[in-house]
Amino acid sequence: MSFTPATADQIFALKINAGIAELAESPRFADATDDVVEAIAQGIGAFAAGHFAPLSQSGDRVGACFADGVVTLPPGYVEAYLAYVKAGWNAVAAPAEFGGQGLPSALAACVMENLGSANLAFGLMPVLTVGAIDALHHHGSAEQQTMYLAKLVSGEWAGTMNLTEPQAGSDVGALRTVATMIGEGENAGKYMIRGTKIFITWGEHNLTRNIIHLVLARVPGAPEGSRGISLFIVPKFHVLADGSLGTRNDVKSVSIEHKLGLHASPTCVMSYGDEGACIGELIGAPNEGLKAMFTMMNSARINVGNQGLQVAQAALGMAAHYARERVQSARAGAADCRPVPIVEHPDVRRMLLRMRALTEGARALLYYTAGMVDRGVLGIEGAAARADVLVPLVKAWNTDIGCEVASLGVQIHGGMGYIEETGAARHYRDARITPIYEGTNGIQAADLVTRKLGYAGGGVVIALFEEIAADAGDAPTLAALARDCAGIARWMAQDASLDDKLAGSVPFCTMSAVAVAGWQLLRQSRAAAAEGGTIAATKPVVARYFLEHIVPEAAGLKPAAMAGAALLYALDAEALAG
Repeated sequence: MSFTPATADQIFALKINAGIAELAESPRFADATDDVVEAIAQGIGAFAAGHFAPLSQSGDRVGACFADGVVTLPPGYVEAYLAYVKAGWNAVAAPAEFGGQGLPSALAACVMENLGSANLAFGLMPVLTVGAIDALHHHGSAEQQTMYLAKLVSGEWAGTMNLTEPQAGSDVGALRTVATMIGEGENAGKYMIRGTKIFITWGEHNLTRNIIHLVLARVPGAPEGSRGISLFIVPKFHVLADGSLGTRNDVKSVSIEHKLGLHASPTCVMSYGDEGACIGELIGAPNEGLKAMFTMMNSARINVGNQGLQVAQAALGMAAHYARERVQSARAGAADCRPVPIVEHPDVRRMLLRMRALTEGARALLYYTAGMVDRGVLGIEGAAARADVLVPLVKAWNTDIGCEVASLGVQIHGGMGYIEETGAARHYRDARITPIYEGTNGIQAADLVTRKLGYAGGGVVIALFEEIAADAGDAPTLAALARDCAGIARWMAQDASLDDKLAGSVPFCTMSAVAVAGWQLLRQSRAAAAEGGTIAATKPVVARYFLEHIVPEAAGLKPAAMAGAALLYALDAEALAG
């Protein structure tokens, strides 16, 4: 089936959850007028359907190919990417002074959503470039910004994040890549980089003339752990003073991974300095790479949360189409015994409505988070802190529901869902990495109950739930969940040990995300009548399902969130493994 973008619901979420009209009242985002918002949402939907979606199935089957350090994408990918760059989609939220349009990040989220729903593997590439743009814009020198940002903003060059190493995994502080300052010659003041990075998404490819790698490394004498890491710019090709490309840098991909899904997205093992000639530039001061890393990671985590939404939307669209077309069995209890489309059967309806409620809840949460990020940029009091709290929720819960919705999509297809030709299995395979990379969902939950709960002694987190409870008067299940979340947050902030907080972090993170998503769907439901059209009829039903089914499930996690860690350590490691 062809890809159909969820344009109407995206525009509605931009209006209600991101509050795009309010953002447009500021001088910075004044160009985000109603007509511009609608033009971007409609335009990117059409572009994704015409250029990215037709390549999704062939990209999965053919995959990225590796030979002698060169990664080649499947047929059609180069042309589609050039069309993407030519249309200016990479520049929507990028800084205007470097060729971007300077629009709210909420609109960029809409762009990314459509690209990834059409082709999740292909949509990953712009995500990495956005992270590089954010890091350089916030932490790079004026000279570095002038040299690199315009080409990254246009999409003419691509960017990557190089964090993970074989021995380190998620423990970034354990990295061993070394950066040694060059003392003389034409590269004096720059650094010689040597090391290996793994799991580098789009680390090598044939879509752009240059790739700008942002690499975490350690300078000699740096403190142990994460306090001693620095961030470096390592271009695939050296960039000359006039902006043209020079010789090839000593950086290469030595292999790509064979993965469960995302076959058209090359995941590379990168080697730096095999010939002793890999040259990089320091971003910021030595040992301050953690600051720039978190800028990249926050951007990436929001965008990975978007990927959970993307795969959910794609799976929902495919399952709904199949359920309308597939005729099988009479409806139970019907006088007419003729077979009907399976969409008429109650359990298929249950699965489809659950898929839709989860998907639209994820969209509401994502766009609310993006709107808070934009308000933080404007300096609105409390917005940046709230956005920080929302980041682990949107990354963890959206990717969890992406997996659930993709699984339900396979279930609706029945036996045909287990057959690769239908495409339902591809969504399931593609989705599974999203709860793992850019910080596993367990790491997101740990971040919520330690770092984010530490804001104002728990005050920022608790204030969010108190606001939800106060606004949910016509949704008693939601109000009760929000009060439970506030109570758990107080217990964790004041009384729980660190082990107890971490033991309950994942159920608490899920409860928190469902509370915020349910709140944002409730806001949509209240505004649906004024919106008119299909949304006026469908949104109250979708929101009601979420509030009456998803919210009570989340409320049932309270005992697990407060159970403590004792039971988890009742068995030793050998006994635990059976």
